[in-house]
This record gives sequence, structure tokens and C-alpha cells, in this order.
Amino acid sequence: MEVTRIFDLLDYCCEKFPRKDALAAKENGAWKTYSTQEYRETATALSYGLLALGVKKGDAIATVSNNRPEWNFIDMAIAQVGAVHVPVYPTISSEDYNFILNHCQCQYVFVSDASAYRRISAVAGDVKSLKKIFSFNQIEGVENWHTLLENGRKSKVYYQKELEQIKASIKPNDLASIIYTSGTTGLSKGVMLSHNNFVSNFTVSTGIPSLGPKDKVLSILPLCHVYERCFCYIYQYSGVGIYYCQNLGTIVDNFCEIQANGCNTVPRVLEKIFEKIFNDGAKLKGFRKKLFDKAVADGKEFEHNFANGLIYNIERKVLDLFVYRHWRKNYFGGKLKFLGCGGAALPVSLSHLCWAAGLNVQEGYGLTETSPIIAHSTRTKYGHKFTSVGPILPNEDVKIDDDGEILVKGPNVMLGYYKNKELTDSVFTKDGYFRTGDIGYISSHNCLHITDRKKDVFKTAGGKYIAPQMLEGKFKESQYIAQIMIVGENQKFASAIISPDFDALKNFLSQKGIVCNSNQEIIENNEVKALIESEIKRINKTIGKTEEIKRCRMVADVWSAETGELSQTQKLKRKAVTQKYESIINEIFL
Repeated sequence: MEVTRIFDLLDYCCEKFPRKDALAAKENGAWKTYSTQEYRETATALSYGLLALGVKKGDAIATVSNNRPEWNFIDMAIAQVGAVHVPVYPTISSEDYNFILNHCQCQYVFVSDASAYRRISAVAGDVKSLKKIFSFNQIEGVENWHTLLENGRKSKVYYQKELEQIKASIKPNDLASIIYTSGTTGLSKGVMLSHNNFVSNFTVSTGIPSLGPKDKVLSILPLCHVYERCFCYIYQYSGVGIYYCQNLGTIVDNFCEIQANGCNTVPRVLEKIFEKIFNDGAKLKGFRKKLFDKAVADGKEFEHNFANGLIYNIERKVLDLFVYRHWRKNYFGGKLKFLGCGGAALPVSLSHLCWAAGLNVQEGYGLTETSPIIAHSTRTKYGHKFTSVGPILPNEDVKIDDDGEILVKGPNVMLGYYKNKELTDSVFTKDGYFRTGDIGYISSHNCLHITDRKKDVFKTAGGKYIAPQMLEGKFKESQYIAQIMIVGENQKFASAIISPDFDALKNFLSQKGIVCNSNQEIIENNEVKALIESEIKRINKTIGKTEEIKRCRMVADVWSAETGELSQTQKLKRKAVTQKYESIINEIFL
């Protein structure tokens, strides 16, 4: 059968790839699996339950949850009744929840646990469209999803025919999901993705992981992120079993327990695994320690096609026997065939080391607006180049604009931004290409390279977007902060360079009977340091967790247009500030 809508995957998998462990998660210390048939039956029963609630085509239903099979069940149930799935991160701010749920006029929310419930219930009174909150875990006083499931099973006789009619009426270009992404103005943008946006992307991408019905993967990244969501569709379309990681602290254990054949990740997660490898290696003694150190040093110099020469490759085989093989088995389960990585740039040295160790990491590139994959490395002859995000997908038209910006056109490109035609129009060229906001070039074999970001928005190593102007505005609300620049692109966390309000700090110090004779003395004062840290912590509580400022450094300079840090209109000149305080920024991330 042909897959043209997301929910077609249910019948497709039951017909072509029936398996006992289509989905799996750990419950009470053991892996609980769901077969393809159970998957379809559960999702369909939930669809009946939604119809019994009065859900109509186009209604918005949100999920605020960790990765778990229940997420897939409700995802398919929503799709089958023609409603719109709005997946939301469990860790964003109350302000963001309020905006998103009101903006999409959400009617029902499914939360994973008590923590997510508290976050949603705190803003529920402000969301007039919200009718009910369901939970996946048992929470006292909250209706559990099993109630909806059982009601759906009982209602089958009433809604079976109606559901089939609704499914038949859903067209590939109908809206399937709204995914909210951070904007530079502080308000999230609702990216509208159709069934065809997703399907066109995951059906053409099955060759990327090169996995099949005998394989299983460990799912690590949040399903509310379009990158992992798309790959989970790819896995289902390929008949692969999906096992959900318990949490970031159990990744290595989960890898080894299930002996995963594949995994999709972001640079920060991969870095964390290698931090564990390096920490364990530091404990070794004598000859074993020397072998380990050589494996790391040589690995970072690895090149494709035996470019390192005969002696290097002979040594690499020896190192594989004593070091690399140990890494693959004890940290990745020993059966890994696919290791995808996206969301941010992977450090080049780590990429080389992975390939030397037989962990053939494949980088990819895309945006929420492109459903998401535009280009992705593969294990084919010309499918991987260091510094490249891989060949462009065959059903996409990518070109480079005069200013170097990457433009893309294809069936995966979004329908537009929800309730924002002006913004939608601004990101498309006159001839229909989507402006990615990234700078890059295309090399031989149609491989795409990303060299810069056109705008100020950046990603951390964990793949999270940071909109600096919006955050800077929040932190400048403090009376003690005159100017601030957020830094942290491709780093583990966001940090900041601060030019304080020295007059306010002098007043603060005078109240304590402290006199400082220069700005330098002020920023070195322990009372001032404690004050600024407390201000950062206070404001951090008002923003999303991934946007929090983890470290900051004060400078003694007062920023102005005259001294070059600000423009004549008082806008921050990021390049100038970065150059001026390069050594301080480097020290922050040591």
C-alpha cells in the first residue's frame, strides 16, 4: 500500500513489517514492548475516544511529554481524526506555554507526568479554549489516558464508520501539525506542516540510516523536536523497532541493554558519551593508558579513503583490537550501524575520532520549516565528507543566493507560519524558495556545507535555538545591567558578557560602606559578583531552561557608539564585541 498521510504508516507496517517490538519503553526496570498490531489498535481506539469527546478536523491537541510509546499512540490518533498535533517541550517557560496554547486555540493537552501537569495547570486558567488535560502517568485528580482509551474501545461501534470516512477525507496537503519554534522577537512561530511535508521527507530518507526489519534503534532526542519525530517515521517506514531511552543519564546502559543498531543524536549528547569514555581512559595505567591516548590522538587525524597512509591504517587496526572495539561494545552496545547527528555543528575533531573508531557518525541539516531534512550524510561512496552535512535529498531543489544564503524548494517545505502571513511571505523568495537564514555552499556530489548563520539566532551544542536579542532585553531589565551580549553558539550552554550599570553599582556599594576607585575594582568586588550572579539566577527563572545563562563575565568598559560596541542607534555590534573580548569568551567555555 502507498503511504500518503502520516497515519497510513499503521496499516503499512502491519501489512509489510509486523513485529513484536514496534515500540518499547522501560517500565519498572524492564522493557515493555508493543507490537505493530497493538500500536494500530491502541491508536485507533484513541481516535474513537477523541471523536466521542467531540474532536473535529482542524482542532488543536497538544502533547507535553517525554519520549514514550504513548506519544506515538496519540500522535497517530490525532492524525486519523484530522486534528492538529501541537507537540511542546516539557521544559519551556510558563509565558511560552501560555502563548502557544492560546495561539493555536488548544482544546486538549496530554502531559507525561506530575511535573508537566503542574506547568500546564499553572496556565490552564488563561487558555479559554482548553477543555481537559489528560496524563500518561497516574496523577491524583487528573484524568488518565487509559480512560480515553477504554472509552474509545467501548465507542467503536458508534464511531468506526465515521472514522473511516474522516480518514478517507484527509488529503496529503492537509495540516497535520503545528510546531512552535523560538523567534528573535521573543514570540514563538507556529510552523504549519502537512501530512505530505512529513511523508515526502521520511519516505525519501530511508536510505540514510540503512536499517531494516531486523534492526532496532534507541530514541534519545525529544519527539517534540521535528528531527527525532521525522526519524521515528523513517524507522517505522523501514520496519525498525523503536526503543525509548529512559533519560540522558541512562544512554550508555540502554545502548548496551538492547544492543541498538541505530541512534539519532545531537553533538552535546555525543560529547557527553565521549566525556565518559575519556574519564574512564584517564584511570588507565601503563601500556593500556598509552594505547588509549594514541587511539584518541590518532583518531582525530583520521581521513577517508586510506588518505593517512599504510602505516597509519595498520596502527588503526591494532588500536581497534585494543581500544576502539571496546568503545563500540561497552558504550554503544556493539551492534551500532547508524549514528545520526544534527541540530548543530559537530566538532570536526570528534567527527574524525568517531569514524576512526568505527562509529560512522552521519551529520544532517534541516529546519522545522523543512520537515526537517534538507541534506544528510550517508554511508554510500560519496555520501560523507568531513565538514559537510551530506548530499541534498533527491526531491529537493537547493540553490545558493547571491549573498550566500541557502534557499530550498520542495514538497517538504512548510505550509507557512500559523496566523502570520506577513512573516510567511517574508521567508519566501518571489519564485517560491524558502530562505533558510543559513550561509553555505554546495560541493561535488551535491554535498551541502554550512559556513555561517545569516542572523543572530544560534544553536547550542544540544541543538537548542537561542534568540539573543530577546534574552538580552530580559536581562537588561535588571537595574545593574547596562549592556549584555549572549554567547554560546555550538557550546554546551549559553553565557554572557556584561557591561554593568556602574552608577547603580556604586550606589549599591555605598550602602554597604564600600568605596571602589575604578570600574575594574567594582567588577572585582565580591559583593558585586554575588549581586550580578543573583540577578542572573532571578531572571533565569523566567525563561526556558535551555536559554538560561550558566556563566557570565563582567567587563570594566562602558559600551557606547564612540568606543565601538554599539551602533549609532544603540544596537549591539556583535562582531566588534566578540573580537574585543575574544579571550574572555574563550575562557568562559574552557
